[in-house]
Amino acid sequence: MQKILKSQGTWIGKWTFVLAATGSAVGLGNIWGFPYKAGTEGGAAFVLIYLLCIVVIGVPIMISEILIGRRSGNSPINAMKRSAIDSGNSSMWQLVGWTGIFAGVLILSFYSVIAGICINYIFISAFPNELISSSEQFGAVISSPSNLLFWHTVFMLLTMLIVSAGVKDGIGRMVKILMPMLGFLLIFMVIYAMINGAFVEALAFLFAPDFSNIGTDTFLSAMGQAFFSLSLGMGSIMAYGAYMPKEQEIVSTSFSVGSLDTLIAILAGLAIFPIIFAFNLEPGSGPGLVFVSLLSAFNQMEFGQLIGPLFFILLSIAALSSSISILEPGVAYLAEEGFLSRKKSAVFISLLCWIIGIGTALGFNIFADNNGDNPFLSNMELISVQILQPFGGMMIAIFVGWFMDEALIKNEITNKYPIFYKLWRFFIKFIAPLSVAFIFISQLI
Repeated sequence: MQKILKSQGTWIGKWTFVLAATGSAVGLGNIWGFPYKAGTEGGAAFVLIYLLCIVVIGVPIMISEILIGRRSGNSPINAMKRSAIDSGNSSMWQLVGWTGIFAGVLILSFYSVIAGICINYIFISAFPNELISSSEQFGAVISSPSNLLFWHTVFMLLTMLIVSAGVKDGIGRMVKILMPMLGFLLIFMVIYAMINGAFVEALAFLFAPDFSNIGTDTFLSAMGQAFFSLSLGMGSIMAYGAYMPKEQEIVSTSFSVGSLDTLIAILAGLAIFPIIFAFNLEPGSGPGLVFVSLLSAFNQMEFGQLIGPLFFILLSIAALSSSISILEPGVAYLAEEGFLSRKKSAVFISLLCWIIGIGTALGFNIFADNNGDNPFLSNMELISVQILQPFGGMMIAIFVGWFMDEALIKNEITNKYPIFYKLWRFFIKFIAPLSVAFIFISQLI
């Protein structure tokens, strides 16, 4: 017997969903991952390939996730189950929802530790220790288990409090504050970089096409960045879709989210690299770009004790807007099934993420390997980001493309432009699943 749905609210206003979904998509990877990859893998050529991947892979899968979520009004597990049963297929498709929630718990466990470091750096950049270098400072931060666990706890508490307050009063209210604040801080950082940084050099680094660096790996990197930057395959977008009003258009909304996500990633590059080049720092230093190179620049620049904290507040907001979307699918399922109230569900899953996150925190110090690397973090990332997330996205594309009753799909998607609808059907049946399968297999080889 089909479960009677329990509504947990809807987004108030069209732009609340766009802001929430963009917040889900924009995270720590966007703020420095996209600029770093664009700069080292062909500049403007990479950006063009990335945009193509957003259009032909990312947005089609996002449309699919939203329509499954909105049609059912359920958490991802029950949304997949209901869509499968209504299409005359096995209820076992709910395993795709379970896969997404499991991936989300693992991702949030280590994401919270890294985000905690970002919050810590708000204070470190405001009150710099002039006796040690920025690399020694970073070493001191990650070598202290108690320090990492404290900030990990702070970040998980913030995430839990927002999600436990509900869709309208918690997530909806916070994204209306967080996302405009993130946009304002980014624009401020870009203007500051234009005035005080090596802006022309940064533009050349990010946007001058260098086709000599373009190869198979570049296409893989661009596809992976497009896919993961939109938070696909772990139920977040599907869960947010469940709260979307019926009168809101799915297709135009998905393109709005994809466009905003890309714009924020590009603005982040324009904010970061002029500062990096102005102080002759290494742009291709990966995670150290934020915690070592930029801190070094902030310590040297005029007004650095103001600009530095603003930048790390920006990073923390990006992390928080993502973390609330990662926590939501599991909380929605437990509350919907009546196992626990929404608040108790948020506490339970947050506590689970916090406990698993202890492994990542201690992996930086007590359990670090002989090379100083964090084996626990590497394994969590491999299982969740490189295996479960692309697998979830691929299965959603296969389900909507091949197994979901097309009449159910047409009830959700306004068929104003028949040519576009046929294009989307082609991409979701063939291009998206094959592309994600290609990424998936390449990650494992």
